[in-house]
Amino acid sequence: MQASVRLAPGNSGGPLSDAHGSVIGINTMVAGRLALAIPSNVVHQFLFAGPRSAWLGVTLHAVRVPRGSAHAFGLVILELEPGGPAARASLLPGDILLGTEENPFQSTADLARSLETNGPRSLRLEFLRGGYARVRRVAVQIGEQGPGRSSVAA
Repeated sequence: MQASVRLAPGNSGGPLSDAHGSVIGINTMVAGRLALAIPSNVVHQFLFAGPRSAWLGVTLHAVRVPRGSAHAFGLVILELEPGGPAARASLLPGDILLGTEENPFQSTADLARSLETNGPRSLRLEFLRGGYARVRRVAVQIGEQGPGRSSVAA
């Protein structure tokens, strides 16, 4: 979240409060003259979430992808965790995730929801590689993994 307060060096990690004194976030950084903070509800969810077995093992950045006469939401892969589900599925840095076979992504929250699971399963993702013309598909194995299990690209 962006706050309209002036932060000084050293304020990072401190509480961001509203006019009533309620903590609404944790100060993280100053970018230009903007104070940026992590919302307190996001911190709470992170701290009190149970163990999660579903993860993709990627660092992503949201992008607008030209698709015909319009633009679609996409998530470009910046980094892959070696041995992670995305790496095992042969995804590469630069690939742009568009969504699942059922639903296109409209935000990063859509990807997070698609990863929620109570056990091992296959998640079929649509992505672009090397251009905007051809949509590719890949099955990513998420959830608890045994050694030697792999994903197969389609």
